[in-house]
Amino acid sequence: MGGQYRITGDKYPRLRRPKRRRRLVLAVVASTTALGLVGWGTLQLIDVFTGGDDQAAAAGPKADCSARVSPSPTAGKAGGKTSGKPESYPAPGKITVNVLNATPRSGLAKDTAEELKKRGFRIGNVGNATEEYDKKVKGTALLLGAKAAEDTALPVLNTQLADARLKTDGRKKATEVDLVIGTGFKALSKQKDADAALAELTRPKPTPTPTKTC
Repeated sequence: MGGQYRITGDKYPRLRRPKRRRRLVLAVVASTTALGLVGWGTLQLIDVFTGGDDQAAAAGPKADCSARVSPSPTAGKAGGKTSGKPESYPAPGKITVNVLNATPRSGLAKDTAEELKKRGFRIGNVGNATEEYDKKVKGTALLLGAKAAEDTALPVLNTQLADARLKTDGRKKATEVDLVIGTGFKALSKQKDADAALAELTRPKPTPTPTKTC
């Protein structure tokens, strides 16, 4: 080829990469591997001390939702109970009251009936109690009515006097009740107190309903 050196034979010299570059590549790979191992170990330590899985579960969207109970009014025709079952309380004008005197004091049934009429109740029979109750009612009064009147007419009449005893019998008509005046009776409750008791009875009561805050 015209030069001083010539290549003869069928073998050629092998070209090798410089040793310095190969050492540099190995150093970079080793450094990267070491950094990865250090980072992985750090994450494991953080999980151990902070409970990473538990926190991740608690941070989910469902864990942030908390249910709270808020009252909402429910009522029947005239009121409701806290059980959520509405009860219908008839107005005094739809209740017929038989006023019966079970005491030795005369005129007590007539005076009580007149006062109840002023307060809007309908008046039925007025007179002495039957032998079953005559001089046998020791308390303020005994209120008698049908089973269906237990949660309707009887509580409405009961707002007009204090410490009366309620009792049901076999009659069918729920809007007709008896007021049997006992020996402990002095007078009906004052008008303002009776009105307040009736308003409280028929006021809608709150029923708790769960609501989510998220």
